[in-house]
Amino acid sequence: MSSPSASSLLIFDLDGTLIDSRLDLANAVNATRAEMGKPPLEHSVVYSYVGNGAPVLIRKAMGAEASDTDVQHALEFFLAYYRDHAVDATVLYPGVLESLEQLHAAGMRLAVLTNKPVRISEAIMNTMGLTPMLFRIYGGNSFEQKKPHPIGIDTLRAEAGVTPENTWMVGDSIVDMQTARNAGVLACGVTYGFQPETLAQCPPDLLVDRMQDFAARILSQ
Repeated sequence: MSSPSASSLLIFDLDGTLIDSRLDLANAVNATRAEMGKPPLEHSVVYSYVGNGAPVLIRKAMGAEASDTDVQHALEFFLAYYRDHAVDATVLYPGVLESLEQLHAAGMRLAVLTNKPVRISEAIMNTMGLTPMLFRIYGGNSFEQKKPHPIGIDTLRAEAGVTPENTWMVGDSIVDMQTARNAGVLACGVTYGFQPETLAQCPPDLLVDRMQDFAARILSQ
């Protein structure tokens, strides 16, 4: 494994990795269901739907019986509602700010690659104060394909001029691990996120309980 340097690229998922957005997402989904005349879902059910982007989230939240027209209306309502309430209760996970500050100060290139819409992602990162440290922020509508397709990582590597062996994808679910594998880069799973139980289906190269543990591992190499 190559040593970290200014040519290292560290790519982070957003929901469940950098930010705890569970309550805001659950509230937005249930506001959408109320708009569509449906009762609320248990929050744990909503959390299990997160990771593949807003269209998949709302399709699952609306149920298999919902028409395409209803799902489209629900998606538009959800995006508008969530845009206005994306940081009502959302916070950075403990240690994220300090860890990214350390990595950035050490010369790492930091990026966000999420399946959440890019404008909302950018707004959240601005609010959380992470934007000045980030090389790029790409969302689920930045490319023709979402994670686990490798186009996001491939694009970031090309823009940063970084080799696969000097690139990490950090995330909380199988989607992120599959993205790393599809792009041929290293994978780090975090156990504190939305779907840690899925990590066993595509084991990462490194599994950590805190973002500080990932930063320490990278900085000690």
